[in-house]
Amino acid sequence: MDSRFADMLRPFLKYAGGAEITVESSLRDLGLDSMQAIELLFAIEDTYQVSLPDELLTDTTFATAGSLWAAISGARPC
Repeated sequence: MDSRFADMLRPFLKYAGGAEITVESSLRDLGLDSMQAIELLFAIEDTYQVSLPDELLTDTTFATAGSLWAAISGARPC
């Protein structure tokens, strides 16, 4: 997970404050709700030039910063 990704997540996490966002950080615990998840998805697609397949648009994918980063990394061209 790169620092640019953590910085991109922060505006969508109303409870993150100045805390470090790690791969284990629970996005729900940090305040990500379903509407923000949709906005975050658009930001991810624009920033990383990827399109996450429908089968990855699950609670599991959006559970932690690490699980979301893994989905993005898997969708990025090599």
